[in-house]
Amino acid sequence: MVKPTALFGSVFFASILVFTLAAGASAQGLALDGAGPINRAMGGAATAAPIDSIGAVLWNPASISGLAYSEVAFGLELLLPTENIASTISQGAFGPGLPSVNLGGSTSGEPGVAPIPSMAWVHKCDCSRWSYGIGMFGIAGYTANYPADLSNPILVPQSNQPGAIGGFGHVFADVQFYQIVPTVSYQLTDKLSVGFSPTIMLARLSADPLSFAAPDDGDGSGAARYPAGCATRYSWGGGFHVGLYYAANDRWQYGLSFKSTQWIEPFRYNTCTEAGLPRLEKVNVDYPMIISLGTAYTGFERWLLALDVRYFDYGNTAGFGDPAGYDAAGAVTGLGWNNIVSAHFGAQYRATERLLLRFGYEFNENPIDTDVVFFNAASPLICQHIASTGLTFFPTERLSLSLAYLHGFENSATGPMNLPGIGAVAGTSVTSRVSADALAFGANMRY
Repeated sequence: MVKPTALFGSVFFASILVFTLAAGASAQGLALDGAGPINRAMGGAATAAPIDSIGAVLWNPASISGLAYSEVAFGLELLLPTENIASTISQGAFGPGLPSVNLGGSTSGEPGVAPIPSMAWVHKCDCSRWSYGIGMFGIAGYTANYPADLSNPILVPQSNQPGAIGGFGHVFADVQFYQIVPTVSYQLTDKLSVGFSPTIMLARLSADPLSFAAPDDGDGSGAARYPAGCATRYSWGGGFHVGLYYAANDRWQYGLSFKSTQWIEPFRYNTCTEAGLPRLEKVNVDYPMIISLGTAYTGFERWLLALDVRYFDYGNTAGFGDPAGYDAAGAVTGLGWNNIVSAHFGAQYRATERLLLRFGYEFNENPIDTDVVFFNAASPLICQHIASTGLTFFPTERLSLSLAYLHGFENSATGPMNLPGIGAVAGTSVTSRVSADALAFGANMRY
């Protein structure tokens, strides 16, 4: 095991794990709550409310049978997270034999604007019970860019001297998750439809440094450091998605869908040791199983109301559910996330024949407990309250243009630092704060 004294100059590297897995601040843990301006304006509620092809293909393959028309839809979202990381070390926190310091500070990141594309096509056969579709979505994406900061222990420039005070300096990470979803739905009766989608996953995860890999002391300085994790490629994966859609009458609709774990091939990194020798690292991270249950009501004149409840199986997902800690070589073993439930409410109001207004709200449980905050220290995956609004305008009978705005209200999480062989260190703390804003727009063409 790496000794605490040798690792002190790079101990704070462990919290880099959060940067390698950040997926977007307006999210259900890792997963974004929806795709496209219509679904996002509805708070992600779509399991029983098929009002556009993007939301229907994403959340319930059976619901494409409930669309009023065949259509092609395109969307682009611009997501801007606002994030801050703070850390403190009290005098003598690391005990005798280690440097006695009293430091504390906070630093804002510069993640920039992340573009998230979406597209879907659904074709309904006039003389058939079959409906077909395909969707391509950016379901998660994030960039972290923290500068080095001498006043913030976690961001103090890294040191290669045993016993010296050091953090990990600047932090950069770029994460992208895309999904391709060919979809088919069949109407068993006039009211009940079933749907199926094989799901194809494409993901890229890069970070510097990479704490899933063991630190090494290749230059013989006596202080081990984690390698960089930027020389990587896209990794492929997949799973499946099944659903039921039931239109009970002209007022009530119900939906249920099961999206399997998305099994992704190991992320591969061509990195090097401290001495510059080649080193190949692999990291196993999957995408969680998701169960969605929804209902929609159209009994009020001009209104559509939708409610979805979702369950995310993070606790049994590679990378996320693995216990947070260190292995014998000093590599971080996992994030230690819990399973969570999220609730999504959306309302659509037909103001005129050409104008639709939408409002949405989402609540998420936080998957990160206090005792594992350090391993998720700067995570932007803790937004619990998200509000949205939007509109759709019809320039013609078949063409519609949509716009949505979302705000993820600020949330924070705090916990102690955690060292290999020591555990939680009294007198230390790490706090992350995050909020987010997003603007989405797009076009739908019916035929």
